[in-house]
Amino acid sequence: MNGVIHSARLVDAGRVVDDAWVRFADGRVVATGTGDGWRADAAASVAATSGSEASDAAEVVVDATAVAGPGAVLTPGFIDIHGHGGGGFAYDDGPDAIRAARALHRAHGTTRAVVSLVTAALPDLERRATMVADLVASDPDILGSHLEGPFLDLARKGAHTPELLRAPATDAVERLLAAGGGSIRQITLAPELPGGLDAVRLVVAAGATAAVGHTSADYAQAAAAFDAGATILTHAFNAMPGLHHRDPGPVAAAAADARVTLEVIADGVHLHPEVVRIAFAAAPGRIALITDAMAAAGHPDGRYELGGLGVDVRDGVARLVEGGAIAGSTLTQDAALRLTVAAGVALPDAVAALTSTPARAVGRGDDLGSLAPGRWADAVLLSADLDVRAVWTAGSRDL
Repeated sequence: MNGVIHSARLVDAGRVVDDAWVRFADGRVVATGTGDGWRADAAASVAATSGSEASDAAEVVVDATAVAGPGAVLTPGFIDIHGHGGGGFAYDDGPDAIRAARALHRAHGTTRAVVSLVTAALPDLERRATMVADLVASDPDILGSHLEGPFLDLARKGAHTPELLRAPATDAVERLLAAGGGSIRQITLAPELPGGLDAVRLVVAAGATAAVGHTSADYAQAAAAFDAGATILTHAFNAMPGLHHRDPGPVAAAAADARVTLEVIADGVHLHPEVVRIAFAAAPGRIALITDAMAAAGHPDGRYELGGLGVDVRDGVARLVEGGAIAGSTLTQDAALRLTVAAGVALPDAVAALTSTPARAVGRGDDLGSLAPGRWADAVLLSADLDVRAVWTAGSRDL
């Protein structure tokens, strides 16, 4: 879209701007302002162009209030750095499944996403990482892959096949990084495993982000991983020791380290809403709201599969058929936003956790996560009740 969205409450960069407008051109944000300034800006843009270009300038005008009602909220596009599927499709099942699941999440405001792949045999993970690398080249809304496994602690396996878990030997890590061809954004591992800290250093040296997760690490071990270069805590509080007053564990180590982003699943199942609020208070500006969504997100209850394991979804809660462990979520990021705000987190902080913070966590903070001029024109228009009414990716309207 070459045009302008006006009369919105713009929530971006930690603040709320009333009666704001944002102008897009050629897939990028080119100007922002308040009031009727968009009219003069559009006229100036037309005057500065000629011929057919002039006829396209500011072609589309979107009145946010007309589309989303009084109090309409405009935010940057949401970014999910940890999700496994949706709409009945799992990301592990190939390009068509990934695109179908992404369509579901785009409709809920997630304009860009990292594709998370669950534990599998090493050759299968190599093929899937290569498949995602090919998609990154053709589908700009896909930011790369996240390998959640196989370098996880058996005692904290969650919904991962135990027989396929392994220590992060150098050759295995190198094989996966090579298969991703530079497109792997994140690898989750348990740093206390043999070779764990060396694996963290190897992942970071390759330009990917090392994450601590599915781990039995204590405070000191987690802190050592962060000192080695890990900068994400995978779904904080879940699949790791809890925050104990005499044994603070990895959550406290992450909250105490300004270099670390904490992933939070705000679905009311993985974390109590009060714990969500506490996380934001403990690590301001460093919370990334993720979905960890599996295929059942946006789809009916029933029997599903995650990484070859049977999953029953009842009342929107996904659990393994064998053992009953939580198996991802059925969350979308707009629902995460609503729960987080209802828990008492300020709207600008909650929006940052869906936009600028995850963008920065995976190395895309320079061009995504904000509606400042020069950034990609990814935007979400919501009602005052935070229901999604329209979505744009690179200026193209998806909803």
